[in-house]
Amino acid sequence: MSSADTAATLVDTGKTAGTGPRTGAPGHAVVPGEGHRVPESVHIEAIGDDDDDLAPDRKRSREHFIPITRFALMDRLTIPSAWPPGQSVMARRFFSYLDYWRHQRYGAKLLELEQTYEPFSPDSDLLMTRSFTDDELSNMQARMVRGMREILIQANYREVDPKVVEEIFAQETHYGLDLHVDFSLFEECLIFYRGASTRKDQKRTLRKFLRKEEFDVPIYQRLFLLFKLKTLELRLREIMESEKVSRKEAERMAKKQRAHLPGAVLPGNIYMKLFKNIPRSDAEMIFPNTIVKYRMLDKIKLGGGGAFGVGSSLVVAAGKAGAMLTNPITAVMVVGGLGAAVFRQAMNFVNTKQRYMVIMAQNLYFHSMADNRGVMIKLIDRAAEEDVKEEMLLYSVLAKEKANRRDLKAIDIAIEQYLKSAFGLDIDFDLDDALGRLLADGLVTEDANGDLHTLPPYEASLHIDAQWDVLLDNLPDFDPHEGTEMEVDKLRSEAILTTAKVSSG
Repeated sequence: MSSADTAATLVDTGKTAGTGPRTGAPGHAVVPGEGHRVPESVHIEAIGDDDDDLAPDRKRSREHFIPITRFALMDRLTIPSAWPPGQSVMARRFFSYLDYWRHQRYGAKLLELEQTYEPFSPDSDLLMTRSFTDDELSNMQARMVRGMREILIQANYREVDPKVVEEIFAQETHYGLDLHVDFSLFEECLIFYRGASTRKDQKRTLRKFLRKEEFDVPIYQRLFLLFKLKTLELRLREIMESEKVSRKEAERMAKKQRAHLPGAVLPGNIYMKLFKNIPRSDAEMIFPNTIVKYRMLDKIKLGGGGAFGVGSSLVVAAGKAGAMLTNPITAVMVVGGLGAAVFRQAMNFVNTKQRYMVIMAQNLYFHSMADNRGVMIKLIDRAAEEDVKEEMLLYSVLAKEKANRRDLKAIDIAIEQYLKSAFGLDIDFDLDDALGRLLADGLVTEDANGDLHTLPPYEASLHIDAQWDVLLDNLPDFDPHEGTEMEVDKLRSEAILTTAKVSSG
């Protein structure tokens, strides 16, 4: 099977992909149901080992993320002319069944993650009825982080390589701030992104005589952060070992490092944040211990202005040195003027830093999407949606054409070509992942010769229906036997503590 033959099974027979009634003007693709155009020039790129900004000589890799809704894709894949007579309606019904089925399966994962996350949640207003040993908490923490990483990968997010994180963050931010993050404070730190693209912005430049000039801003359409602080004891041991200092000196250094952390950020909690449309150079803003530093331009401007102000005051004081010795009032006025100049300059530094903090807070406010448990729920939904889109695309080929495992490469290429011609999307389709799920659910089977046999839409719908009927019978019983039920007195004290936290929050 050639990739061209495969692509023909995805589109309306006799029509060129991307020229149907829902396609926009040349160079653009209209996403059905979205009501806006997606410019083909806006591409999705990857960072990490293949990042263009860090290594322009390296080959750019593409993301698995399919930036169209499953409803739009379903509309395109179920047009009557793309299926044998009478099958398009059944194909749409099957895709709807598949959508509900996939979300239900992820719902079971969500329940398990929520139970694991409860001891680490900073937002919970529920009474904790079980206590956990350090080993139990350690195992639950590892399971929680591993579970979130798996969900993020299924949602077609990409992990930022820890080796290049600090190099990426070394740039001055899009908003003109110089930021710094101390990663040594984190016991856990996951950074994932999805949709590395660009957007247009404007700024005034001297080259254009202070007129606005348009330029591209590299952004992350979605940026995820999970972090957990190290305990103070663990950090002290690390400092004493790495710096070869006494415990007292390590305590001083650790206190200085934690001075920029909000008091509400506690080492026992796992925090999760999700942001949208963050400029890549501003990613440091999402951390709790971000330090705003003065730019070189600020240092020159503030330092030069301060030196001029203090210098002028000193010249005035020197000119009135004789009068100061004979007239106390003159002495007080001169000294007061000098002190005012120094104070004014100090306040200029403070006000500049406060202005930068306000800029950072305002921008984070508009970029923030969800926190903690809300992040978990949103990502579970996105993971299910990405799975369904991949499965619909692959099924639309396998259900219409005989295929062997040897044909999978051509099928993969053809699906990517279809997405590019129909929607203007340049992505890396994750065929192996989609095929694995279709095989696991019995919608596709493989014989000894590698031939793939796919249930037709009607039979596939009945198959999902039968699986749904026994879903509850096959749910895993999540009982890791972790924790110990608290005694009544302990529960009462915990209830008082919980009430106090809610009141203060």
